[in-house]
Amino acid sequence: MAQKIPTASGDALAVEVRGTGPVLMFILKAGSFRAVDPTVPETAERLASHGLTTVVYDRVGLGESTGAAPITLAKEIAALRAVFDFVGEPAIVCGHSSGSAIALHAATSGLPVTGLALWEVPVIGKAEEVQTWADGFTKLLEAGDHRGAMDYFVQDMPPKFVAKLRASPNWDALVENVQTMRADTEALAWFHSAPLAVLLQGLSIPVRTMVGETTFEPMTRASAAIVAALSQAQKRVMPGANHEWEVEPMVDELKAFVAEVEAQRTRGE
Repeated sequence: MAQKIPTASGDALAVEVRGTGPVLMFILKAGSFRAVDPTVPETAERLASHGLTTVVYDRVGLGESTGAAPITLAKEIAALRAVFDFVGEPAIVCGHSSGSAIALHAATSGLPVTGLALWEVPVIGKAEEVQTWADGFTKLLEAGDHRGAMDYFVQDMPPKFVAKLRASPNWDALVENVQTMRADTEALAWFHSAPLAVLLQGLSIPVRTMVGETTFEPMTRASAAIVAALSQAQKRVMPGANHEWEVEPMVDELKAFVAEVEAQRTRGE
């Protein structure tokens, strides 16, 4: 059962904590929340039965969490800080898609992140192109054109993926909640704003970057760029498709990663 916690931005987050042991916190992808996400809650539940404390929360303005516009990256980081305060200890963070960009930003912003597990960080283009995309999205939001903003958000995604998304029962909910995706566009603009070796130069924690066996080329490119920028980063190709992971292999991978991070912390590395 989720508990409600306040954030410094005046929002209220629905946070679900399971299990005991090292803490693994999940940041969901754009527009997703616990009640509709196909993989994260199940993964967290299974990991909690393997000696981990897992934390899954509805991001600002989604699911059972509240949040008034504008829902910015700063609000998302404030929300994540509130979750850390609620849990009361450092945590490994697992991000999904643009949630991975938020996780990276959080780790470089001084939050007590001890390790990063990143699933398919999106790469969109050059810094100027991504900033223009983020600005265009914000203008549509501020004009109240939520359907136009959602169309704009997905415009550069693979056509087959977009067609499947539009045909899904979740499309209308994505349009309704599109204001929450401003934080994702800002996080992705930040991720593209400088060479990763510069952007992430202060990051010394273990990083595991993962892509599905069937994925989109930009995801593979982002994973390779993170590994090139961080000597402590490792890449895994995992069972998964259509931007989602398969639960059981992901449970095994995350268990192993948490064990590695905890062993390093014990050694004081």
